[in-house]
Parts: sequence; structure tokens; C-alpha cells
Amino acid sequence: MTKPKITMQDIADRLNISKNSVSQALSGKAGVSEETRKLIFRTADELGYVYTGNRKRSADQAEQAGGTGSIALVATDFAFSMRGFFGEIYLTIEKEVQKRGKSLQIQSISQQMMDEETLPAFIEQREVDGILILSHLSTDYMNKLVDTGIPTVLIDHHHPDVHADAILTNNRFSAYRAVKYLCELGHSRMGFIGNTSFSPSYYERLEGFHLAHHELGLAVNPEWVVSDALEDPEFMEKRIRAMGEQPTAWFCVNDGLGFIVNSTVQNMGYQVPADISIVSFDNGQLSRLATPKTTTMAVDLALFGQTAIRQLFWRMEQPEAPYMELLLPTTLIERDSTSAPRP
Repeated sequence: MTKPKITMQDIADRLNISKNSVSQALSGKAGVSEETRKLIFRTADELGYVYTGNRKRSADQAEQAGGTGSIALVATDFAFSMRGFFGEIYLTIEKEVQKRGKSLQIQSISQQMMDEETLPAFIEQREVDGILILSHLSTDYMNKLVDTGIPTVLIDHHHPDVHADAILTNNRFSAYRAVKYLCELGHSRMGFIGNTSFSPSYYERLEGFHLAHHELGLAVNPEWVVSDALEDPEFMEKRIRAMGEQPTAWFCVNDGLGFIVNSTVQNMGYQVPADISIVSFDNGQLSRLATPKTTTMAVDLALFGQTAIRQLFWRMEQPEAPYMELLLPTTLIERDSTSAPRP
């Protein structure tokens, strides 16, 4: 009669601990005490647990050093190309990881890797103690990463079907603050420009736009809500010209759209801000290059990186704690693209 295969659940049942704790120890991750880790190894050997792939090597390394000493940072090619926004987050992460005595392994995730659900080799072989996902990958691919059991934190992205910690901008309240600021200047006819299907963050900014109108007792004109916007001058001019009348202010979900809206309305003969005010989001380079410079909601990129690392190292020590989302505040930077509307 064939002897039944010993599983991690068998080890967990023998020690009266969670299967997740067993997985943490056998995969070489932090999250269990050194005493518990050694007890799990000992019990696994006693029961005849068979290590698969590189798990034994990882376990041996973990027993000697308490972890692999590496953190993974993964993102799409597109995210890594956006050096203005994500570059500063990456540099902060690198510094924070080094401060904690670990190294950073970086992998750009191509569309082909997502389509084929191919994991980076250093994650497949469990050579990292934690994973940071910068911006958004496909939901299925993010779940593939999370399912490795390696502690994972999302940066500037989340999804209800991805069960992992997330570090986010407080998008709703930031958009609310931008609209309220415009209202305080005297604007009551405001429009929204963004692509809500691109990211949950942009959808949340539209929700904040609506929340502010509701709280302030203002009506939203559906014609002025462009929720499928492209960062393309030709698209923008066509959509804005097609409107019967213009709002006195536009709220744009990022600085790129704010830059394009700024040039578009001026090409149409409007003055910014005398005729139309513009508020954008992120405080990136384009908000400073625009003429006039754009009022924007500034995101603290260094704080993103610091908070992500702090949360990941906490998660590595607390693998069974409930998942959480941390919302980071923004700061309104008032520049020359906003003023009171014409009387």
C-alpha cells in the first residue's frame, strides 16, 4: 500500500498552527519566529515531507539566515517608462530596502508574460521575501503573484478580487478637495476629464467629483463628464468643440490631460484662467511646463515608497493579519491656471 503524501496541512495539524505559517517557514519567508521555523523543519523531516523544486534550498537558506535577503519590485513596461511619477517611488523603495539590509530585484512584466502568466524566475523559485507591485498589472497576473504565498503589497493600484495590502492616493477626497477649491473661487459649472476604465484611481476621482457636487448642492452636467478621455490633442479638441457650451472650469485626473486641455481650449480662443480654469492631478513635470502653469493635487511620491516598504516588512512579520489599504493625502498646489470665473 502506497504511503500517503505528507502535506503542509499535515504539518500544521501536528503542530496545531496555521498552514500559512508552515508555508512561510518552508518557503524561506519571514513571518514566523526562529523557534517556530526550526520546529516546522524538524516536524517536516519527522513526517517525511517531500520538498519540491527549490523549496528545500529555500528552506535551508531560511534556516540559516531567516530569509532570502531580497525584495522583488515588478511593474509593466509602461509603468517603468513613466520615470517622472514612478521613478521617484522606485528610488525611494531602493533606499528603504537597502536601509533594512536587503537587496532589490527588479523585473519588468511584458504583456506576453501576463498573457502566459509567466512569473519572474526569482519569484517562481521563491528567492525573495516580499513582492511590491508598482501600478497595475492584469488582475489574473496579480493573483498569480499573490498565490505564491509571498507577502505582497500593491502600490498605486487595487482591485476587489486581489487580496493584498495596497498603498493608494486618497483619490476620492483629493478630487473632492479640488472641486471644492474651484467652488470657493466661484465656479459652479465644472467638468471632468479622465479615462475611468484605465484605472480604479481615475474612477475614484470621478466619484470624488460627484461627491463634491452633491455636498455643495451643485448639478453635474453629463455633457461635461468625459470619462473615456485619451491623452491625444485631436481627441480632446473634437470632444470639447462638440459641446454646446463650455464649463468655466475643468478637473483633469492627471497632469497629462490637464496639459492637453490647457492647450486645446486656448487653441479654441479661450483664455486660461480668465475664461476657463484648470485643475489637474499628480504635480508632475507637465503641470510645471504648461502655460500658464497648472494648479494641481500633489502626490508625495517619496511617501508612497516609504509607506509601501514599511507595510511590506510589517506584512512579512504578520502574514495572517487582515489585509488593509492605506490612503495617502495630497496637497493642493495653486498656480496660474485657476481664478474666479468672469462675472
